[in-house]
Amino acid sequence: MNKWIKRKLCIGVAIAMTITSIAGCNSVKSGKNSVDSAAQKTETSSEKSDDSKKAEAPQIDGLTYESAMNLTYAQEFDVFYYKDGYKLIDVHEGRQYLIVPEGKEAPKGLDSDIVVINQPVQNIYMAATAIMSLFDALDAIDTVKFSGLEASGWYVESAKKAMESGAMTFAGKYSEPDYEKIVDGDCKLAVESTMILHSPKVQEMIEDLDIPVFVDYSSYESHPLGRTEWIKVYGAMLNKEKEAEAFFDDQAKVIEELKDFKNTEKTVAYFYINTDGSVVVRKSDDYIPTMIEIAGGRYVFKDLKNSEGNAPSVKLTMEEFYATAVDADYLIYNGTIDGQVSSLGDLEAKSNLFAEFKAVKDGNVWYTGKNLYQATDTVGELISDIHLMLTDGDASQMTFLEKMK
Repeated sequence: MNKWIKRKLCIGVAIAMTITSIAGCNSVKSGKNSVDSAAQKTETSSEKSDDSKKAEAPQIDGLTYESAMNLTYAQEFDVFYYKDGYKLIDVHEGRQYLIVPEGKEAPKGLDSDIVVINQPVQNIYMAATAIMSLFDALDAIDTVKFSGLEASGWYVESAKKAMESGAMTFAGKYSEPDYEKIVDGDCKLAVESTMILHSPKVQEMIEDLDIPVFVDYSSYESHPLGRTEWIKVYGAMLNKEKEAEAFFDDQAKVIEELKDFKNTEKTVAYFYINTDGSVVVRKSDDYIPTMIEIAGGRYVFKDLKNSEGNAPSVKLTMEEFYATAVDADYLIYNGTIDGQVSSLGDLEAKSNLFAEFKAVKDGNVWYTGKNLYQATDTVGELISDIHLMLTDGDASQMTFLEKMK
């Protein structure tokens, strides 16, 4: 069958599937988790991460291994370099991706589980909106042709300008992509967040169109700089390793300057209310609790894990959340997910139990703006905001936090 006809047939099937079923799922994968009250201090030093998750370079027939990328904080990926410009990105929670240099071919007999990404990587469909800022930092916005957000949804100025100029166009959100548009636009790669795991048939259809899908697991990192270090993944894809290294080093210096904040011992809960009424928080070894610790606070959930896997978010019932967070000194509402809560009235409308929370009574409830989710490239600002919050600093100097009234 002609390849183009095959792709068009795949598009037809995909559209039919979209009409007949809801592919997207906005819920957070998690289970009921017990909260252990035993004290456990989150590691916040700038020491190099342990190698417990580091993978060994796979042997690939036809390729000669040369070296591995040097990583400082990231634990969820490795990049291996082979002779003649080949690179392999190993995403530990996901898959392996072989970057094939321009003019070269993937080796014969390659493991079918390895996804091939051919350089030059261009005409990208960026469905993982949190990653656009990293492309901006690499001066690589021009490699992105399709957006998972409308222009009005972007806080990354260069992405918004690209859409306004027509250089980048909206191609549907991650769960409902415009298959025909991305095929006609010669899309070479779809970059997805882990939300695509809730829409496996969408991922399957994109891949059936001969478009590789890269799933970003940066949100699984336990340190904020580990998340930012994912810029090196995209640096490897785009042959911009030096630019990625320089940017990351600058961000690391910012964290170094913040690490000596004296801990106030004040407790902080970071959360949002899901559509089903449950409370979604971060597990204790996630990068958000680490930010709170660096800023001089204590995350109120001291040993909270996700019993169903390594996903960073954890669902609690309102009663479970109340049991631990009712006495927290500060509440931070995650407005990047639910932007409908910006006042104490909005919060108490979610549950009348909030009226009993210490932070509500003391007037110490804050919320993040929706732009925080797209700011993967700037990790220091939120830490500074939280430090100002904990020390009654000047709120006008905050970037992401606003006080609820």
